[in-house]
Amino acid sequence: MASERRQARIKGVVQGVGFRPFVYRLATSLGLAGWVQNGAAGVLLEVEGPADRLERFFARLRTEAPPAAGIEATSVTAVAPRGETAFTIRPSDRNEPVEPTLPPDLATCEECLAEVRDGAARRHAYPFTNCTRCGPRYSILERLPYDRPHTTMKSFAMCADCAAEYRTPGDRRFHAQPIACPRCGPRLTLADGGGRPQVSGPDALAAAVRAVEAGEIVALKGLGGFQLLVDATDSAAVLRLRARKRRPAKPFAVLFPSLERARTHLELSAAEAAALASPEAPILLVLKRGDGGVAAAVAPDNPRLGVMLPYTPLHALLADALDRPLVCTSGNLSGEPMCIDDAEVIERLGGVVDRILTHDRPIVRPVDDSVARVDGADVVLLRRARGHAPRTIRLPVALPRVLAVGGHLKAAIALGLGDRVLLSQHLGDLDGPEGLEVFDRSVADLMAFLDFKPEAVASDLHPDYASTRRAHELAARYGVPHIAIQHHHAHVAAAAAEHGLTRPLLGLAWDGTGYGPDGTIWGGEALAVEGGRVERVSHLLPFPLPGGERAVEEPRRSALGLLSVLDPDRAAHEAGRWFAPAERDVLLRMIARGVNAPLTSSMGRLFDAVAALLGLGARCSFESEAAMALEFAAEHAAEDGAYPLPLGPDRPAVADWRPLAAAVLADRDRGVAPARIAARFHNALADHAVAVARSAGLEDVALTGGCFQNRTLALGARARLEAAGFRVYTHCRVPTNDGGLALGQVWAAGHRLA
Repeated sequence: MASERRQARIKGVVQGVGFRPFVYRLATSLGLAGWVQNGAAGVLLEVEGPADRLERFFARLRTEAPPAAGIEATSVTAVAPRGETAFTIRPSDRNEPVEPTLPPDLATCEECLAEVRDGAARRHAYPFTNCTRCGPRYSILERLPYDRPHTTMKSFAMCADCAAEYRTPGDRRFHAQPIACPRCGPRLTLADGGGRPQVSGPDALAAAVRAVEAGEIVALKGLGGFQLLVDATDSAAVLRLRARKRRPAKPFAVLFPSLERARTHLELSAAEAAALASPEAPILLVLKRGDGGVAAAVAPDNPRLGVMLPYTPLHALLADALDRPLVCTSGNLSGEPMCIDDAEVIERLGGVVDRILTHDRPIVRPVDDSVARVDGADVVLLRRARGHAPRTIRLPVALPRVLAVGGHLKAAIALGLGDRVLLSQHLGDLDGPEGLEVFDRSVADLMAFLDFKPEAVASDLHPDYASTRRAHELAARYGVPHIAIQHHHAHVAAAAAEHGLTRPLLGLAWDGTGYGPDGTIWGGEALAVEGGRVERVSHLLPFPLPGGERAVEEPRRSALGLLSVLDPDRAAHEAGRWFAPAERDVLLRMIARGVNAPLTSSMGRLFDAVAALLGLGARCSFESEAAMALEFAAEHAAEDGAYPLPLGPDRPAVADWRPLAAAVLADRDRGVAPARIAARFHNALADHAVAVARSAGLEDVALTGGCFQNRTLALGARARLEAAGFRVYTHCRVPTNDGGLALGQVWAAGHRLA
């Protein structure tokens, strides 16, 4: 039978996921000749053989690709046969134009975990075991293409055994770039809190286990940065960590040794179990099953735990040895980025940790754990990081090249690359110098990776965000326009970009804070968006926030501002529940005079106000604490009633919350249970979503903004909208919170440029 030859270019997540060895095995199993190689633009290959086998090859190429691979585009052309008889893996082509094919870090596969636990295996108990299907990628990558000399593994010369595995096509470590073993790879060291080494090698792991058993706080150098570990069943240890980390109430994530152990503590669905065991292995928010022995201080007054399974051999070895749930939280102080090297831990966490379990494989950039929940069959990302970043988002249209710098909290940056967007990992908040340093490094990092030259720089409209100031500087440096995108426009645009929607879209953008073009604080918005165009369709009736941003930490201030509009006499009376007389009088004067009491239409502040009125939180120790208490109260209440939230006839229409607030107070004063009031409040907002959609006259509705992290609100609004005949879009691959702003900025700014 005559031979034919095909040349193919594969784009997407096809480097660092075992794709070339997969192609090799597939081609050789079909008796095809040719070659495959990495290029900066993806994977290039040529195959030669009978036409029917070539057809089977390309059909199976997509259906049988490694689980972590993501083929976005395949172009195939016929070329002249060369009479080759063998298939080879060629060295990477460094002359290709760079495109976004950065491989994410992947959780340890089952084969590697079994090997680590096998007493007879060469890599028994070795904490840096990996293969082509798993292990570090983005966190150790210095430049493209993804080859060992371009990673921090370049200083570890392979021993003869590892080199043989690397060269053997049938081995699952064939061309596994971070390949290592106890003889030639990284080594552990345990140090005290001041960084003084105490023990190295396998004994370091055993000593760290003893430290956790003794109630100590251990800093662990993980895949993308340091984490803090304590025994999750030891209340005293958890409370000690809270005090030292300055995190009084925000829930900690918990590492379980296995899925079976997690099931004894949690109400795990099949979809949740699959997400936990996936190559992305996020922290997943899951309902508790009783206390299960986990200390109440791990997630106080929260019906869910943020849980994860071991996603590196090091985590697995620790979890196996301790055989109990472990708190596993980011290695930082509240509000700071996570540490990635020993010097940072010693400087920033020396007073927090008792021991440091570190190793000599450098981390190039911080990559925190992804956080998600499961809604039905969908994995919904709340923090996009390890396992997911920096995968690209495919767009339905090609747009100009835009650098977007995101917002101020939950920062992430994005690069618009024609018909796709590369969205960075979660970078944290930009309040301090450490956060800004990580932000600046990340911008320079990604632009250098991709040799990126922007045609514009996009930012939030807020003039005082650190990211906005950086956007002005970057635009001036590259001599390109700076385009400011209003906060809620960016939220809706992110939903349009994620779902590839080019037609007009109604976005319900409900969150805590967003600078409005009228100088007020927006946050309860309905916007009609089409590309770069936006119209405000409706918003909440504004109310004052005495003390401005102080209200974010003190929901009682939002409640006072709300009551000052509803009933000034009632406001003065209720304020006595929350403030000393002198402070109350100062705040009431601020409201009356309009001094340091900006107006807001924020849905997040409405949540805070209602929570404070119900006694569910007058102060917050972390963002949205009171709103979460209101959500948890509503979650299991059997209540179909809803409070009135009338929508005015104008455009933009005004949603008058005053009847709702009056009804909340009346129910509270009659002794109605807070859970029922909270449920009626949530039902009112879900009904309001339908009323706004009907008034806008658009069939497509997106739910976006931080308030839709609230599962009760998101599912309730979606169900009512779909029942009313609307097509509803929610975020899955991109966070609904400010972590998705940069994607929306690329979409909106790119359309304006185009």
